[in-house]
Amino acid sequence: MKKIVLTFGLISGALLSAMMLATVPFIDQIGMDRGVVIGYTTMVLAFLLVFFGIRSYRETVGGGRISFGRALGVGLLIMAIATICYVITWEIVYFNFLPDFGDKYAAYAIEKARAAGASAEEIAKQTEEMRKFKAMYDNPLYNSAFTFLEPLPVGIPMTLISAAILRKTRATDNTDKDRD
Repeated sequence: MKKIVLTFGLISGALLSAMMLATVPFIDQIGMDRGVVIGYTTMVLAFLLVFFGIRSYRETVGGGRISFGRALGVGLLIMAIATICYVITWEIVYFNFLPDFGDKYAAYAIEKARAAGASAEEIAKQTEEMRKFKAMYDNPLYNSAFTFLEPLPVGIPMTLISAAILRKTRATDNTDKDRD
């Protein structure tokens, strides 16, 4: 199990990291909104490896069988490894190459509120919230925790769906199909 989980987790993590490294330098040209779309699309593609990892485990280790619980466990481990790769990459990028990202994001959020017609009071409140967020985000522990949470809205549903699709509690053979 370890080999399959590590292999698929590291490949998925490499995809996440590579796409982050390919897009982050162009965030000013791409824009924050499109950057989010690109980021989550990349996560969907990278987490497809959860499906293939569970299937590989089912076929090689489980002899063609896997319970939902075991499939879920394998998938969550693959997702966790990929997410850890994502977090490590972001920590390196943020603290070494993009120390102004928090300021850019804060400016983006405030401008978005302004464009949505927020009142001066709401903008002042948003500005204060962004200042607090930036101070918290500059702490590597909080930064890692927030970054770890980012892929979960994609990874957890993909893992659940993969486990449900791939679960097979008994091996089917051709004689069963001929009877139907």
